[in-house]
Amino acid sequence: MRRLALGLAYRGDHYHGWQSQPSGRTVQDKVEAALGEFAAMPVSTICAGRTDTGVHGLNQVVHVDTPLDRPEFSWVRGTNRYLPRDIAVQWCRPVAADFHARNSARGRRYRYLLLESPVRPAIEFGACGWVFRPLDGEAMREAARRLVGEHDFSSFRSSDCQALSPVKHLRRIDIRRHGAYWRFDFEASAFLHHMVRNIMGCLIAVGQGNRPPSWMDEVLAARSRDAAAPTFAPDGLYFVGPIYDAVHGLPESTAAMDWLP
Repeated sequence: MRRLALGLAYRGDHYHGWQSQPSGRTVQDKVEAALGEFAAMPVSTICAGRTDTGVHGLNQVVHVDTPLDRPEFSWVRGTNRYLPRDIAVQWCRPVAADFHARNSARGRRYRYLLLESPVRPAIEFGACGWVFRPLDGEAMREAARRLVGEHDFSSFRSSDCQALSPVKHLRRIDIRRHGAYWRFDFEASAFLHHMVRNIMGCLIAVGQGNRPPSWMDEVLAARSRDAAAPTFAPDGLYFVGPIYDAVHGLPESTAAMDWLP
């Protein structure tokens, strides 16, 4: 039996998240069906991080166990033959038997792409969030700095979150502007359900001048979802991918990452 790791990119706006559901309209359902067609046998996957409805993946990593001995490029091209056009395997690598797509990850990364414009997005609809009021980048960066470190992020946690602890180590939040687009990059040991989207709601409240940057301290200290801003839209949220030890030899990026500003 071989264990393989595969990297996936996908648009999430046509799927009910990653995790398999009876409807079959999830990314996992489509991926496992395609792998099964290629392998001519059932194939189960374990992913690095489950994404919600509307959330995209740039380098989602899964591992599979298979008795088949086929070249890595065959798993990429063969599986992609059976996948819809908005999901594609980017790479395949053999890994040790003790590698685990989720448990071996040392951290995870997300990116949020936001359009600031008087006019809503059209061509990029579903691929970015949108605000029509101007944003103050320095105010948002100051607010973001107050979240970096190990904290109880209960104020940014969905009521449906199943994580055992709300304490996470948020390693960085980088905020950059590219023309009309803002890019928010998040890296943490792990994320709570809706954590990035709830932080985005608060950062935008600060960026639009509705709240001062110091308000973020109050939200964090409250440890209550009621203290934070509403959950922001999923449209511009991308799971950039997990972070693994170099010993596993897995790619940290895909061509899909170069598509974003």
